[in-house]
Amino acid sequence: MRMDIHSADVPVLCRACEARHRGICGALDAQELLKLGRTSSRHEYDAGTTLVAAGEYAGHCSNILSGVVKLSKLLPDGRQQVVELQFAPDFLGRPFGEESDVLVEAATDVRLCSFPRDTLEKMMAGSPALENRMHRQALRQLDEARDWMMTLGRKSAAEKVASFLLMLSRHMRPHVKGCSTAFDLPLGRSDIADFLGLTVETVSRQLTKLRKDGIIEIEKARHVDVKDLDGLIVAAAN
Repeated sequence: MRMDIHSADVPVLCRACEARHRGICGALDAQELLKLGRTSSRHEYDAGTTLVAAGEYAGHCSNILSGVVKLSKLLPDGRQQVVELQFAPDFLGRPFGEESDVLVEAATDVRLCSFPRDTLEKMMAGSPALENRMHRQALRQLDEARDWMMTLGRKSAAEKVASFLLMLSRHMRPHVKGCSTAFDLPLGRSDIADFLGLTVETVSRQLTKLRKDGIIEIEKARHVDVKDLDGLIVAAAN
């Protein structure tokens, strides 16, 4: 459904949108939001839906409004590696890119606000604030990728699983100390193992240990309650 533009002020749907304040749209003034809004559309996708296939030309970029998006790299023999998770209000897409070099899937049910990539590219050319916001996001993602390389390369299995849970707590509905103390795992055990470079059995064993230590509770296999946030931070070696 197309975004409704109700006035010459900030579009109504943009006013309560988290991406409007914390995402790339926070760099746009009212007129720029109106311009982008005229080409924008909102979509909902079920968990497991392929958003962009590897090698596909992605003509649209999006703000993630809710949910978690999974990015995977594929090998010629069909094997794949989960390389990144993106959360609201992250920006999804790569301006000035060509074909997507990753498989982009909805890890959970997601809502996106999408707009043509060429529209965004033209706006970046005329908006130093938007270009600066995009550069800052790229640098943040680079920093996070470096931190995750440290996690995968140097941390123990126990520290990896705790780091994964801590990452989720920091990105999903921040509440206490910038963290959420209750959330659903966006990945199944096999994808978590893939993401962390561990076996499924090791992931399950480490989750059980965190539960027995009183740091977390797990309900219905996916819902996590963090009972001891400081303990989780220590377990993650952060």
